[in-house]
Amino acid sequence: MVVDWIAYRAEDIERSLALFQGKVKQFIFISSASAYQKPPSFPIITESTPLYNPHWDYSRNKIACEERLMQAYRQDGFPTTIVRPSLTYDPNFPIAIGGWGCYTLADRLKKGKPIIVHGDGSSLWVVTHAEDFARGFLGLVGNGQAVGHAFHITSDEVLTWNQIYETIADALGVEANIVHIASDFIAKVAPQRAGSLLGDKAWSAIFDNSKIKAFVPGFQCVIPFREGIRRTLAWFDGDEKRRWVNEDVNKEMDAILAAYQGK
Repeated sequence: MVVDWIAYRAEDIERSLALFQGKVKQFIFISSASAYQKPPSFPIITESTPLYNPHWDYSRNKIACEERLMQAYRQDGFPTTIVRPSLTYDPNFPIAIGGWGCYTLADRLKKGKPIIVHGDGSSLWVVTHAEDFARGFLGLVGNGQAVGHAFHITSDEVLTWNQIYETIADALGVEANIVHIASDFIAKVAPQRAGSLLGDKAWSAIFDNSKIKAFVPGFQCVIPFREGIRRTLAWFDGDEKRRWVNEDVNKEMDAILAAYQGK
């Protein structure tokens, strides 16, 4: 079996089909939960939620990959399983604005600098620890019943974006200096954020995980965010080199804040 984490466009799928047709019993494609309908017409997301995202080319490309694979499954029996992770972390900060793979957000929080939360911070979101994701994912590996099916694998813990940022601050022992800024405004000032916000994180996302639980008996996410983020911080604390601050992220956040305050 093969797991493809590096296909982002339909042409990448053509490469995989050429390489693996007739040679594997299962091909697992890592798609994205951002492919689900945006804006959502129903608050609970299931695997049958339409795939439609006019705001983010990343998501549209993932949809194209899925469609090509399912065509290959229907026409040629290519043994496809699709997995759609949502915001999965370890040891990163699962945030919308503030950097990925760096310590920038924590550094700002510890220094009392303002951080940005999109909208009013009350929209609902789900973050999933990678270890929990693995519990469900491994149950699909080599699982013949999963061929021809799509799954998302997420935590059942639903938090507001305010709670996500406040939980990070609490784990650091500080108060979060949050500035709420509309997603549309952020997208205008920092167009590079438009897809990720308007095509994903600006909308509430609550996932029904009944399907993965049916195919992987006993699956359950067991790491709440308050614990998972402490693991992340412990990883950063384990080596000073890991606590690097991305000045480009700082400049971007400061530019958004300056534009908002001067509007």
